[in-house]
Amino acid sequence: MTGERRPTRHIVVMGVSGAGKTTVARGISELTGLRFAEADEFHPEANVARMRAGIPLDDADRWPWLRDLASWMAARHVEGVSTVLACSALKRSYRDVLRQGPPDVEFVHLDGSAKLIRDRMTRRTDHYMSAGLLDSQRAILEHLGLEESGMVLEVALSPDELVAAVVARLGLPPATPATHPATGRSGPRARSGLGQPGGASA
Repeated sequence: MTGERRPTRHIVVMGVSGAGKTTVARGISELTGLRFAEADEFHPEANVARMRAGIPLDDADRWPWLRDLASWMAARHVEGVSTVLACSALKRSYRDVLRQGPPDVEFVHLDGSAKLIRDRMTRRTDHYMSAGLLDSQRAILEHLGLEESGMVLEVALSPDELVAAVVARLGLPPATPATHPATGRSGPRARSGLGQPGGASA
């Protein structure tokens, strides 16, 4: 019928910094053609400065950022474009804001031992989120509720195994020439050329 929106899927790969959200979300995008976005690149410079200084963000810092992410997914839905977003989404209230965007959001929580994730973070040199902020993120993490649409995967698996598990369990079709993986990074820092490639979301 003329004017009907195409069905879309909207996946949020969530978890604490260092869990591998960006790598897995990019892998899903490459296999399926879902439009990829990195939530870090929607942060205003004030938030980035706080995190660079090792200062955890509070909820007042996060609400506008989360609303921007929800609006980005909603806009892609209107365009008939499916998305995969790398975003920490640590609290239920944060995920509730993201769910206010498109009609349905599915979450993939990458979870695992603090030691493994901390080891990964100490080896990173290209991201402003320090390993010292991991404890603050784990302290506020609220696991997916039974009524929330999503799954939990162990970060000890390889990125390829994690991507394959998501694609299989969510029944995501493979990419076609019409759905080639395009990056959807359109946050304020991305537009100004200040995005942080390979980072994990705060």
